[in-house]
Amino acid sequence: MKAARFVVRGKVQGVFFRASAREQAKALALTGHARNLLDGSVEVVVYGEAAAIDRLEVWLHDGPDSAEVNELYREDLGTHDAPTEFVTK
Repeated sequence: MKAARFVVRGKVQGVFFRASAREQAKALALTGHARNLLDGSVEVVVYGEAAAIDRLEVWLHDGPDSAEVNELYREDLGTHDAPTEFVTK
């Protein structure tokens, strides 16, 4: 499976960003996690098909309606064994 790590900056904590990212990822058959970082950003790590990861990236540029995304960083992690579910931490 392909893997990618995203860091989303802006107004992304306290606006259901992680839960919304989980729902989007699950709809795209991606697994991984979303967690708040100490600097106020959100990290999203996903595993799955490359096209599905690309579609999630498009969604992450905006996030849920209550979020304000100012910056999105992507790091491709290559091919990895995937976890069996998507969790929020």
